[in-house]
Amino acid sequence: MIPVPGFEGRRVAVFGLGRSGITAARALQAGGAIPILWDDGEAGRALAKGEGFTVEDLAAADWSDFAALVLSPGAPLTHPRPHWTVDLARAAGVPVVGDIELFARALAAQPKDQRPRVVAITGTNGKSTTTALIGWVLKSAGLTVHVGGNIGVGVLALPEPTPDAVYVIEVSSYQLDLTTAFAPDVAILTNISPDHLDRHGGMEGYVAAKARIFQSPDTFPLIGVDEPEGRFIWENLIDNGRVAAPISMLGNADSTVRLIAGQLAVEDGDVFRDVVDLTQAKSLTGRHNAQNAAFALLAALNLGISERAAVAGLLSFPGLAHRMEAVGRLGSVRFINDSKATNADAARQALASYPSVFWIAGGVPKAGGIADLADLFPRIAKAYLIGDAAPAFAATLADTPHVIARTLDAAVAAAAADAASAGGEQIVLLSPACASFDQFKDFEARGEAFRAAVLALGAVSETAS
Repeated sequence: MIPVPGFEGRRVAVFGLGRSGITAARALQAGGAIPILWDDGEAGRALAKGEGFTVEDLAAADWSDFAALVLSPGAPLTHPRPHWTVDLARAAGVPVVGDIELFARALAAQPKDQRPRVVAITGTNGKSTTTALIGWVLKSAGLTVHVGGNIGVGVLALPEPTPDAVYVIEVSSYQLDLTTAFAPDVAILTNISPDHLDRHGGMEGYVAAKARIFQSPDTFPLIGVDEPEGRFIWENLIDNGRVAAPISMLGNADSTVRLIAGQLAVEDGDVFRDVVDLTQAKSLTGRHNAQNAAFALLAALNLGISERAAVAGLLSFPGLAHRMEAVGRLGSVRFINDSKATNADAARQALASYPSVFWIAGGVPKAGGIADLADLFPRIAKAYLIGDAAPAFAATLADTPHVIARTLDAAVAAAAADAASAGGEQIVLLSPACASFDQFKDFEARGEAFRAAVLALGAVSETAS
């Protein structure tokens, strides 16, 4: 745990008692604060009471006595309207922060020559893979590395700071909205496409939230510029005198890294020098993973890792669960779990990685559905549609072969049979382009259900893609 100083002997309101809220309360208490907790759900309040925290209805509290409000990232800061605790905090002049901001303040309290280094990653898609990949590369090079944030362990539950440590932190737009002092050494924006627009008041607010990862002039930015929004952020930083590295896998002339015939080439003076043969990296299939590899390579080099060690780490990366994860093989049919693809743009990355797929998709649809994937429909041998989105997806697919399977088990069985009948090497791909909440508690549960269904068919487990 990382104790949070700066609130010694003062009351701090904490709303939202999920993973980040409870962890924040523990970290505040460890730093000497008096956390006052509340949640709209009885289960969260019971958990807090069980740990001995003070649980108090914040709607009836004296806000003049609070030093800060620590808001759960699940509660809206601004849109569609501020959470009621935010209204009360602002009326009392109480600052509203989140767990990433507390983490930033804890590190800033360390003597400058004793502070650990931080790599922060955000983006609409690819941020979890990039976070895990950077953590793997740095650990493989012998560094003391702590990986967490919006992936895995909450940031304040990570080990206490030591001068030799590197924190590799995935950060969401919700978390970034609650920061003012976050100053990672290296910050990465993988890409931006429409998502969570209701929480940010539209695309402009979403882009602004993502750009907050670069708020400190001491941060070195690595920015994906294959979308207009990322390029806008990069150009804005350059116009303001910042040094920032643009990363493109589409041949952008400004890019610091290029992908040519599977070779990742890095700018070296006036030429590009081949550094990594990604055809040898089983877990980095597709152009999107090449971009993730570029981010990891440049981040590692920026932290002083040798090129040889960084490349070795990239090539040995085992992959991330639920993201382009090979979970089994049945004869000549391979089953790929991309359950983390919760929107169409994420599913695009997977569909574009294979010439032909038997595609399982559906769940709770995002705005726009799968219409933007029409250029990839020729790659779909057949689609198997599940969940709430099935009828709408069927209408969008039109003449593309498809069937409404309704449930994941039925989709897996049907796709496996059709793929086997097709002969030759085939791919059954779960890449839902949807949230999971109609049939599963989260994308992890959906991915595990896919894995179980695949193995139940008699498939042999695989550990890497």
